[in-house]
Amino acid sequence: MTEQLSNFGKRLALDSGIGELMRDLGDALAAGDGNICMLGGGQPSHIPAIDELWQRRLQEIASDPKQTARVLGDYDPPAGDAAFRKAVAAFFSRQYGWPITMENVAVTAGGQTAFFLLLNAIAGRCEGQPDRKVLLPISPEYIGYADQSVSSDFFHATKPLIEETGDHEFKYGIDFDALTIDDSVAAMCLSRPTNPSSNVISDEELSKLIDIARQADVPLIVDNAYGLPFPGAIFGDAIPQFDPSMVLTYSLSKMGLPGTRTGIVIAAPKVIERLSSMNAISSLANNNLGQAITRPLFESDQMATLSRDVIRPYYRQRAEQARQWLTESIDADVPFRIHRCEGAFFLWLWLPGLPITSQELYERLKRRKVLVISGHHFFFGLEDDQWQHRNECLRLSYTTDPDVLQRGLKILGEEINSLYRVAVP
Repeated sequence: MTEQLSNFGKRLALDSGIGELMRDLGDALAAGDGNICMLGGGQPSHIPAIDELWQRRLQEIASDPKQTARVLGDYDPPAGDAAFRKAVAAFFSRQYGWPITMENVAVTAGGQTAFFLLLNAIAGRCEGQPDRKVLLPISPEYIGYADQSVSSDFFHATKPLIEETGDHEFKYGIDFDALTIDDSVAAMCLSRPTNPSSNVISDEELSKLIDIARQADVPLIVDNAYGLPFPGAIFGDAIPQFDPSMVLTYSLSKMGLPGTRTGIVIAAPKVIERLSSMNAISSLANNNLGQAITRPLFESDQMATLSRDVIRPYYRQRAEQARQWLTESIDADVPFRIHRCEGAFFLWLWLPGLPITSQELYERLKRRKVLVISGHHFFFGLEDDQWQHRNECLRLSYTTDPDVLQRGLKILGEEINSLYRVAVP
C-alpha cells in the first residue's frame, strides 16, 4: 500500500534543515569516531564546574525518597510545577523588577516545542481570514523555526543591513525603513543573541521593535535561548526588556541541560493559559527533572551568578580562540568576513564571491568529516531567493573539544583556500 501523508505529515515528516542538523549531530555522537569534527550543532560544552553542579543536584534528589518519587513518579500540571513557576517569576522580579507572577510563567518540553505551539497558535491559516504571517525583523534567523508551520509557509523576513566593521568583520542591522507590518502579520519574532550570526540587537533596536509591535497590536516574541540572564552568552552590554505585549522564551539546554528538555515562557496570563491547554493536548505534562534540578538555583539567584561568572567567560574565551584559529586558517587574500561575535555559541562566516554554494561546501567538508551548517537554511522567509549572500555563509559551532575545533577549522581553511585559488584566473 502506498503511504499517504496528510499536509501535517508532509510538512513535519520530510527533510528539513533542523532535521539535517540533528541527524548529523546524532550520527556523529553515536559513531564515536574521533576523526569527526562536529562544528554544526548547538550542543553546549561540558563545562566541568557546571557538570559537577548537575551531578551534585541529581545526588541530592536521589538521596531524598520523597523528592525522587515526586520527580520520577508524578505528573506535573500542564503549565509546569507551581513551585518552579513561582521561583522563576520571583527570580525575574528580583533581577529586573518585572511585575510578574507564576501566572506569567509556563514550562514546555524545550524551547523548540514552545515555538511550535506559539507560532502555530497565532499564524498560518485562519478561518474566514487570509493566511497570517510571522515577521522576522532581521534575517538570517534560527533554522529551527523554518519548518514549524503545520498549515502554510508563514514566515516573512526582512533583509538585514550589512555593515563592514573592520578587517574581515561585518555586522547585521535591522533595516527599519524596510520593516512594514500590515494586517497579515500575526507576530514578530527574533532571537537575541541571534542564532546563527551571534548578532545581538541593541537595547535601542529592541525598544523600537516593542513600540512597533505595540502600535500594530501584535506580540513580539523574543527567543533568549543563549541570552540573559541565563545562560548569559552575551558578550557586550544588553538589558532584557519585558512588556505585556511580549512573549519571552528561555531554555535550560544552553545551561548544560539539553537532555531535560525544559523550556520556559514568560508572557501575559492569557497566553500562558492557552499554552497550558496546548501542552495538555500535545504532551500531557512536562519533564519534571529540569525543574527539580534548577529550582533551588532560581530561588538563590545562582542561575544568574553561574551564568555571569562561569558560563559567559567560558564561551567568550572560546569565541575569541575560535575566531583566531579560523582567521589563521584562511589565506589573507581570500575576501572572508566573520560576523562580529556578540554572543551565542557560533561563528558566522561570510565568503563573498564563493565559487560554489555554501551547501556544496558543506558537502565537501562532510566528506572530510567536518560537519558545519550551510547558511542558506537560515534565510527562510525572504522574497529575494536570488540574493547571493544567502549562499555564501556557514555557521560554525565552537563548543566542541578545542583540539577537534582547531583541526576542523584547519580543514575548513584548506577547502576555502583551494576554492579561491582555482577561481583566480
